[in-house]
Amino acid sequence: MAEKITHSVCVGGPIAIHTVDGVIRRIRPIVLDDNDPKGWVIKARGKEFTPDRKVKPAFIALTEKNRAYSYDRIRYPMIREDFVETPDGKNRNAENRGKSGYRRATWDEALDLVAREIKRLQATYGKETVTACTGSHHSWGLVGYKLSTFARFFRMLGYTEIKDNPDSWEGFTWGAPHTYGYYWRLGGTEAFDLLEDGLQNVETMIMWSHDPDTTRGGYAGSESTLWRHWLNDLGVQFIYIDPYNNFSSVKQADKWFGPRPGTDAALCEAIAYVWITEGSYDKDYIAKHAHRFDEWADYILGKGVDKTAKTPKYAEAETGIPAADIKALARRWASTKTMGGSGMRGGFGGVCRTANGTEFARLMIQLFVMQGMGKPGQNIWAGTTGAPMDYNFWFGGYSDPLSQIANQPIADKTAVNCVIQKLYRPNVPDAILDGHYEWYGEGFCGGGIDLEFTEHIYPEPGYNKVHMFWRYGGCFMGTMLDTNKWVKMYKSPELEFVVNQDIHFHGEARFADVILPACTNLERYDIGELCNSGNGGYQSHSQTGNSWQIVIFQDKAIEPLWESRSDYWIFAQVAERLGFGQEFSEGRTELDWCKRFWEKSDLCEKISWEDFTKKGYYVAGVPEEWERHFGFRWFAEGYPCDTPNHKPCQEEGKLGTFTGKFEFVSESLLYWAPNDEARTPIATYKHSWEGHHSIKARKYPFHLITPHPRFDYHTQHNESTPWFWEIPENRVYINGNPYLVARIHPKKAAEKGIKDGDMMLLFNERGSVLCVARVTYRVEENTIHAYGSSGIYNPVDPGETSMDIGGCVNILSPGRLIGDMVPGMAPNSTLLDVCKYEGPIPDSQCFEYKLDAVAKDADPDAESCKEIIEGHGFEKIQAKVRASYLKKGAAAR
Repeated sequence: MAEKITHSVCVGGPIAIHTVDGVIRRIRPIVLDDNDPKGWVIKARGKEFTPDRKVKPAFIALTEKNRAYSYDRIRYPMIREDFVETPDGKNRNAENRGKSGYRRATWDEALDLVAREIKRLQATYGKETVTACTGSHHSWGLVGYKLSTFARFFRMLGYTEIKDNPDSWEGFTWGAPHTYGYYWRLGGTEAFDLLEDGLQNVETMIMWSHDPDTTRGGYAGSESTLWRHWLNDLGVQFIYIDPYNNFSSVKQADKWFGPRPGTDAALCEAIAYVWITEGSYDKDYIAKHAHRFDEWADYILGKGVDKTAKTPKYAEAETGIPAADIKALARRWASTKTMGGSGMRGGFGGVCRTANGTEFARLMIQLFVMQGMGKPGQNIWAGTTGAPMDYNFWFGGYSDPLSQIANQPIADKTAVNCVIQKLYRPNVPDAILDGHYEWYGEGFCGGGIDLEFTEHIYPEPGYNKVHMFWRYGGCFMGTMLDTNKWVKMYKSPELEFVVNQDIHFHGEARFADVILPACTNLERYDIGELCNSGNGGYQSHSQTGNSWQIVIFQDKAIEPLWESRSDYWIFAQVAERLGFGQEFSEGRTELDWCKRFWEKSDLCEKISWEDFTKKGYYVAGVPEEWERHFGFRWFAEGYPCDTPNHKPCQEEGKLGTFTGKFEFVSESLLYWAPNDEARTPIATYKHSWEGHHSIKARKYPFHLITPHPRFDYHTQHNESTPWFWEIPENRVYINGNPYLVARIHPKKAAEKGIKDGDMMLLFNERGSVLCVARVTYRVEENTIHAYGSSGIYNPVDPGETSMDIGGCVNILSPGRLIGDMVPGMAPNSTLLDVCKYEGPIPDSQCFEYKLDAVAKDADPDAESCKEIIEGHGFEKIQAKVRASYLKKGAAAR
């Protein structure tokens, strides 16, 4: 047997892949060898801390073998069986999208059809008639990732771009810059060298809407888990604030506070009230570094417009947390060196995705400012970033203009979109269905605060509407808002042609006219640095979430399975048919582009191309005596900014606000949006338009919170990895279907007659989702908790807005954005009701429809995989998989 070891990196971290005779046998973490650099050493409180000599991916990364051989791989190009290629784009049975079957097509047939439709549509309506969008994340790498190959193709084609929204940290993007600047970090804070600062100085950690063992530090996998154990060993106390006593909290918290969802801003105000009335804040720091603090303090004390003092008793009525506990929290925070944050990188928590998310973000920053932000042991730091790294080594992340093959100097020709018309991802269905849509913002707005106030109109004057949608990777049914709107959009004849390009047959793929099978990143070449999202409008230096700074050569472990092809190949083929193939590829293969990135980065000075591709990775070591540049220390101590990624204003020792200080009354909002009701110049707790004060609460008394999933990364893993369904806290088999678990408080469960393990229907006017009840005291009394971004969308009546049995809870979320001028999504401001489901339990036919729809089969067993590759045993394996599902369902009954 010929064994081969290759390496790759995915959203869960880097992995080593063992193949034998062309079949993947196992996936494992990368273990460093003696030739790799020594790890950094941090000395703190009489101890030394250094990372383990292996890279620690999240457990989802270890399922990549299963994802490659998954039962729901898209194997062949397919065309909807009742699609009619009419010359005028009419009468194409659009109403059947989502329910029709598919016929197998050759690549030439499918690609020729796609090219003909693009030519027809653009000749009829103009370049702008085509729109396209990627999922929040796709397969990792600088060549195959969404901002490279995808962006290059569509910019060269000319299309209506769909701007992404920062769906993980909305409140910080749209709120935080108006308090401390950092729009170029999308509202995210500086975490530089804060791991060392924390280990040496911190006494209390405030983990606010933060579950690091679930979200795993973003792309960094499980790298930071060890760091939090170190803090525990040093006696640091952890306080968790979250409506759900999450998986990190139950293991680590010294105290858990469970506020009613969407009321966190009121808790912030009450903490500030205690500090102001007791004089337990850093007055000297505020006097030097804060702008209009006294005016804000008057508001907190009840001397503002509303004449309401923000006392702990006031906050108790809103949050449900006893006033005595609020006082104790405030006093602990003020009397110890305290760090903390809302989610990974300081601002990614689910509380940011509420109707009051911007105000919470601003108030949380202001609380840390009141205690001397930037002083030793006093900072926004969530325990997931801030490790030492070599800032002089540059490779580039997927959003860096220098690192995108869409831009110079990597490519010889820059790809520039000739269409100025844009759409906005959360509200694409509204624009298509209504034919008109207006919104503010400019995607992530990393180029300036002013971009938040850019007004867009669809269609732009002189432009036509969109009539073709190219969907690429992932599933919006599980990640966007009020997702039954997407069903209605796909069935609209306004969309004359729909393409879906993906690896797995997710629920959204069933709404396409043509389906193009992409391969996984184990089946193609690429190159990328772990956790490096880059500086090009994203939060830079995210690699500080790693213990090791590592660049991976993503060698091809196996050939593409069935007839799948790489994203690069697919776009190159379409470009060739449209007449710009040579311009797109510049004659380079994917491997050529990988080498091009190596040549243009600092990597070529560290290791030869031959050695790099042979070893599979390169570790950039940290100098033994590295220079410390602690986040915000420069501002606290009054010298020019010495941390990386700073702006010219910081060279003068100023922040990126109008005044250069922490603004307690925002001058930027006074200038651009003085009458914005959602985001007022003074950050305040506001009643949610879908919360416990709204009239709607009489009919729908529960708050649904849908945090980032524990058993997925957006929608990439849960559906294609069936053994995840056997995890009791994830899913439960009933009648052959893996139902999502939803959590409810025992008191409310008793009122509804629901017992643990019962079928529970979650519903509101937007839809219904059937789940399995987990009765637990770990949720706040008024809260229903179910992980969002479901990887399975499975309506009982395929293609219709019917009850979902796949756990796609985003169906229930409101389509409304945070405010008229705040284009952030707020899925955690969702009201609903629940009941014990006593209707007919759907059998597995809906799920089996997916198995049968495109002749799927698979089994992660290596021998079965070998059979698949050799083209044998399809029926046997498919029957085995189906029998396994039905057997587990029968056992559950």
